[in-house]
Amino acid sequence: MRHSQSMLQSTSNLFLRCCSLALLATISHTHAFLTPRAQSHRLASNNDIYSQHGRLRNLSPALETLVTDTLDSDRKIVVVTGGVLSGIGKGVTASSIGVLFRAMGYRVTALKIDPYLNVDAGTMSPFEHGEVFVLDDGGETDLDLGNYERFLSVSLTKDSNLSTGKIYQSVIERERIGEYLGKTVQVVPHISDAIQEWILRVAKTPVSRFSKSSTESNNSTDDPPEVCIVELGGTLGDIESMPFVEALRQLQENLGYKNLCFCHVSLVPVLGEPPEQKTKPTQHSVKQMMSMGLRPDFLCCRGSAPLDQGTVSKLSLFTSVPNGAIISLHDVTNIYRVPLMMIEQNVHSMLLQRLRMGPFQKGIDYSLAGSMHVDKINIEESEVITDWKRLASSVDEPESECVIAVVGKYIDQGDAYLSVVKALTHAAMATKQRLRIEWIEASSLNPDGDDENDDNATSWKRLKECDGCVVPGGFGNRGMEGKIATIQYCRENDKPFLGICLGMQAAVIEYCRNVLGIEKAHSAEFLDDLKKDEEDAVIFMPEGDRERMGGTMRLGARETILKDGSTARKLYGKEKVMERHRHRYEVNPALVPKLEEAGLQFVGRNTDASGERMEIVELSDDVHPYFVACQFHPEFTSRPELPNALFLGLLQACKATIVGEQASVAA
Repeated sequence: MRHSQSMLQSTSNLFLRCCSLALLATISHTHAFLTPRAQSHRLASNNDIYSQHGRLRNLSPALETLVTDTLDSDRKIVVVTGGVLSGIGKGVTASSIGVLFRAMGYRVTALKIDPYLNVDAGTMSPFEHGEVFVLDDGGETDLDLGNYERFLSVSLTKDSNLSTGKIYQSVIERERIGEYLGKTVQVVPHISDAIQEWILRVAKTPVSRFSKSSTESNNSTDDPPEVCIVELGGTLGDIESMPFVEALRQLQENLGYKNLCFCHVSLVPVLGEPPEQKTKPTQHSVKQMMSMGLRPDFLCCRGSAPLDQGTVSKLSLFTSVPNGAIISLHDVTNIYRVPLMMIEQNVHSMLLQRLRMGPFQKGIDYSLAGSMHVDKINIEESEVITDWKRLASSVDEPESECVIAVVGKYIDQGDAYLSVVKALTHAAMATKQRLRIEWIEASSLNPDGDDENDDNATSWKRLKECDGCVVPGGFGNRGMEGKIATIQYCRENDKPFLGICLGMQAAVIEYCRNVLGIEKAHSAEFLDDLKKDEEDAVIFMPEGDRERMGGTMRLGARETILKDGSTARKLYGKEKVMERHRHRYEVNPALVPKLEEAGLQFVGRNTDASGERMEIVELSDDVHPYFVACQFHPEFTSRPELPNALFLGLLQACKATIVGEQASVAA
């Protein structure tokens, strides 16, 4: 009997200890929403990362220097993770958080972590990974960096995209030169330290900023960013992302609680009849996150409808995330409303309070709407948010509709032409048009496709019904004849047309064949028996590399000089522009005089050390309403507040054509 009582007492004591520990953990986690007095006790613990000798404990000299600089500069890190499934919207969430900091006057940068082993995205198929987004410095990166640049109005660098391949490559190179002094190189601490160093280097690197007053991305500043948004790609629990998860756990320990926070994006599906929001996937996702040593400070819940209050309470109970920090990121009419939706839920004030970015009033619950940070109360009246509201409204309240055909090779992959779609959307917003895209597979547009028994007749019918056409870039011979036939139709029927990269090369080949009469004109990329300087309308660039695939193209921002009086010059409004490139082949300069004599004008040229390059070709506006093609990728520099000039010209020409047709019908 006495033994049973003793065991019962021990069990009771153990249960009470467990409850106390759980309560302490919850109190520690919800510290971001406590009073200043309670905060001061927690902040004091940040000093624990220093040993009694003043050094950060157990850190390499390089990492210690970066951590010290981050702490001295009071720089903040916001990490966005995802759970349940991929493609849940981490990129838009991270970008929208960046918009909030922009609106509050902070300098913001971003970093995307991709756990795949590729060094970069340059050699990956669009069918598998979507588009390759090219940066000013030539970095071939994940498409999410396009979202960051468009939302943050900055120009990032190749270091802003970190992959497993990059980090292992850097560590192995350091081992080869003996930097580790004979130590056994391991995932922890060497890989995890290298990841932390990379994050902190990117966080302090100044970035160029786009502005309304300039279409160039060279508005550089020597001031380092104040906030770095880090997105961890994939889904938490993926085996390939484990080193990054461990590195992020260590990074928060090294920087301290007030300098780094986690935003976890998860799914709250709606099932059953009547519909019910299910929290179990998110519960398990957070449990998985906590088992790896991370705790979400904010829970961003994706779903088709706003979260019910009961759902919020249940999630808070099972995840230990405060009610106010559970954010509903439900479906909206367009992605430009996501930052506005966050403001409605007071996310900006909670971020400032959680990261200790300024003074706070005593006793205020910053998770409540109306409890604005005392220094940032006018965020909705800021220029950034005012512009953002206008952009969101312009998408939902157009004056007319414009249908654009995109004739490409990768139309079955929704993200393969993501930046082209965004650039068209920006131009449509600027011209107050509702954009509708007709996706047409290039290989279905054969020159003989008008035969009624041919399935291709449907594709031709769809093309002819569109208001304008874009032929984007690509690689490989498949669909090339369809692109050439499309361009011929647009040229001969006054259909507004924009060609990009391979689209420009196809336009030159089409003109050689059908105007100059060079029947066998083609690209040396696809045929190797073309007559030199006669049939080879497109040639391999002399400085190109035929052996190595990765990072060997003509990449990054290059200057283009525009001809006075040209359509391109009028649209850009300046003589010189910087645009981004990604190609191995170019228009043969030997054929340019013949082409210009026949009416195809090369109005944009590059004259850098690599030799003269043909950059923009067009037909004069008295011959065609809008026929422009470029070797570079204008979609990469288009911004919501500042559409790229060539896309804007296309949409303006389409609108003018539509208005003209309507006037003719009315008459």
